[in-house]
Amino acid sequence: MTGGGDRALIERFLEMMAAEAGAAANTIAAYRSDLDLASVALDGGLVEASEVDLARLGDGWATLARSTVARKAAALRRFYAFLADEGLRGDDPGAALPRPGTARALPKTLSHADVDRLFAGVEARLARDPADPNDLRLSALVELLYGSGLRASELVSLPRNAVAPDRPFLILKGKGGRERMVPISDRARAAVGAWRDHVAAGRLWLFPSGKGHLSRVRLYQLIKALAAEAGVPPDRVSPHVLRHAFATHLLEGGADLRALQSMLGHADIATTEIYTHVDARRLVELVNQRHPLVDVERRHA
Repeated sequence: MTGGGDRALIERFLEMMAAEAGAAANTIAAYRSDLDLASVALDGGLVEASEVDLARLGDGWATLARSTVARKAAALRRFYAFLADEGLRGDDPGAALPRPGTARALPKTLSHADVDRLFAGVEARLARDPADPNDLRLSALVELLYGSGLRASELVSLPRNAVAPDRPFLILKGKGGRERMVPISDRARAAVGAWRDHVAAGRLWLFPSGKGHLSRVRLYQLIKALAAEAGVPPDRVSPHVLRHAFATHLLEGGADLRALQSMLGHADIATTEIYTHVDARRLVELVNQRHPLVDVERRHA
């Protein structure tokens, strides 16, 4: 039987798959089956499984068809990547799983032009007359996603006063009570301030909805609707993709990987290296322009 901790996080993962990745019902059903079976095989310890546990699990698939092993391994790797990105694990043990198929594809990202189109879409909404407070909310959401790299779960659950007008950062608490400092740009603080004026002082959340806060699913829907309006294919855009674009574009601008690891809340820098791919051409240019030996060569030229 699936353990209680496993069951709750499997459901949370499948919710993300349906909303963000747009996975079809049969894909969700297959993922659910594979994760439930793995949880049972690990005596309800799927979430906390070690690389040794997963290697042993993979060994048990030896008699299965190659395509079945590839599907099961892919489901579990995606599950552990989700746990790591959400700060629910400090590592990603998925590397211990068998890889009978092709290598994992690089994560989706957006070009600077794509991001510009999204923000132009936000500006067009804000210019509408009469003004709609929901457009102010969307502006704050997008500014925080792309400007600070917040996880969807962190964003929707921000307390009403988490972003202070006189403080260019906020403090987030993750798994195990670990805290991290996240920078907040001037324009993001301004967008949050404009939206917060429409949130009743007695509300607990910055983005309230009903008796709680905005759901992750609703956030995904809002971002995809904006993408469609802005002329960016909605299947390429999600809160997670905006977080990835935040990281990728900072690295392209020369940001330090360790600083980025801290901002993203990754316990293991290997997660940051996988999550934030920068094309080889840009890395070569960075070395050629900034390596200390370049100055030595210039002095002796």
